[in-house]
Amino acid sequence: MENVVCAAQCGMGTKITLQFQERYNLQHGISRRYGAICVERARKPRTTHCFFKSDCGHLKKERGVRVTLKAETAESKEQIHTSYKDPMLASYVPVYVMLPLGVVTNDNVLQDSAGLKNQLKELHAAGVDGVMVDVWWGIVESKGPQQYDWSAYRTLFKLVQDCKMKLQPIMSFHQCGGNVGDSVFIPLPKWVLEIGELDPNIFYTNNKGIRNKECISLGVDNQPLFHGRTPIELYTDYMRSFRENMKDFLESELMIDIEVGLGPAGELRYPSYTQNQGWVFPGIGQFQCYDKYLKDDFKEAATREGHPEWELPDNVGELNDAPESTKFFKSRGTYLTKKGKFFLTWYSNKLLIHGDEILDKANSVFLGCKVKLAAKIAGIHWLYKSKSHAAELTSGYYNLNRRDGYRPIARMLSRHKAVLNFTCLEMRNHEQPIEARSGAQELVQQVLSGCWMEKLEVAGENALARYDSEAYNQILLNARPNGISKWGPPKLKMYSMAYLRLSDELLQQTNFDIFKAFVRKMHANLDYCPEPERYYHFRVPMELSKPRIPLEVLLEATKPVKPYAWNPDDNHGTLDEIYDCVVDGLDFPDYY
Repeated sequence: MENVVCAAQCGMGTKITLQFQERYNLQHGISRRYGAICVERARKPRTTHCFFKSDCGHLKKERGVRVTLKAETAESKEQIHTSYKDPMLASYVPVYVMLPLGVVTNDNVLQDSAGLKNQLKELHAAGVDGVMVDVWWGIVESKGPQQYDWSAYRTLFKLVQDCKMKLQPIMSFHQCGGNVGDSVFIPLPKWVLEIGELDPNIFYTNNKGIRNKECISLGVDNQPLFHGRTPIELYTDYMRSFRENMKDFLESELMIDIEVGLGPAGELRYPSYTQNQGWVFPGIGQFQCYDKYLKDDFKEAATREGHPEWELPDNVGELNDAPESTKFFKSRGTYLTKKGKFFLTWYSNKLLIHGDEILDKANSVFLGCKVKLAAKIAGIHWLYKSKSHAAELTSGYYNLNRRDGYRPIARMLSRHKAVLNFTCLEMRNHEQPIEARSGAQELVQQVLSGCWMEKLEVAGENALARYDSEAYNQILLNARPNGISKWGPPKLKMYSMAYLRLSDELLQQTNFDIFKAFVRKMHANLDYCPEPERYYHFRVPMELSKPRIPLEVLLEATKPVKPYAWNPDDNHGTLDEIYDCVVDGLDFPDYY
């Protein structure tokens, strides 16, 4: 179904005329039902909305442009006129706040709901658009295969809804604990770990034979080792049960997007740097492909290439080595040889295929729901300015000065119309120790530019909790690299930003006053807007993913391209003056 939208500037507002030809007739049924403990059903919206979509999630702002969009309407097919009073809403970037990792306990209980309700009300009063929360596999399916208990999360979602906030749930198929910022320990389901006791090769393994139990290895993605199911089937069944048991919340449009966990910390990467295994910043990490399944896969791939004698690398050094101390990563090291390039291509391609297959299943599960899918990519900023980019390579990002390791991921995500969620938005190079050779600013610029070039929506997070104006200013710059546009969507704008994390420290008066000023700046100095359509976030029923993109086409995106320019002096605004007023106990400037 198609309809034509004519957009034209009308004074200080944008007037959009919609001519509807027909309406959707979607089926929301699910083929299977799973037993679950339920609480009160979510409210459905009382009003009828219209939904639109363009290729990049934005309407073009040229005068008189005609854009083909898709829409869902009520019974009436009459012409509808919508006027946006403030075109600066097109520069509005919604802000979400991550809830504490243990907001639902290991015993599947919502912790301190009364206290959380008060905190959510404070966030809402500050203009925060919503919250992000991990929905832990290790909690929901802890009792046994396909024994799901969503009760605590239903209570949580209802609380978020009652506080008039939106929600970004994360399908967290990984362990919590062992990494930077992990304050609680939530393991994988016990029955999964028991299978791992019998076959430890289901876990990622380094060249020393040390297993990592943060998540299941992608090497067994399609192996029916889990009571007859494969890991991809485990994830699919979990998401299907989520949809069935959260159907009322989905229909009420509480959720904006659903982030699908694809690896450790929910990120599409290998667990190459894990603190509880001895990793210390800025170590190179270790390749995680020495379990028998990935070993066999590599041997088969090398044999097809005509080199059956090739083995996985054994000269990669130790976890916390510097690149130059290893034969693999040093100048003119193995990573530059034919064998090294073949290995790195295989290693990174396995990650691409893994993410693509899981998102394909997620798309089939949430088909017809008015949400987007999202996937998170790690911000491996240390050693970015070394020739070998060693820390990125061990994580699975084959990124070098003359090879883009991120744009192929963006291209893969584009067929699912997913949002790429990137981290370390707050970091600046000079804040890191010299030996880290950090390129956080260049990395963010590279990844975001690549996403926009692939016509992909991109969201972001801060990697570490920060409460200072320098960090907020850097996030503001990355959110709108060319500043605010007064006449429609800016050329470059992030889809959303998730702040890490809700805590007593964030809500401390001084910190919270600065945070509130930051939220308003992200909102283009406008008040909180409860209607996402007004800032060009058009919610449409999820469609089938586009046809699978051949691997060779994905890899065409490895060709480096010049990133877009970041213009820090443009009118995105900073918090420096506000910060000084808060710290010194002075009144805010009149313009604020």
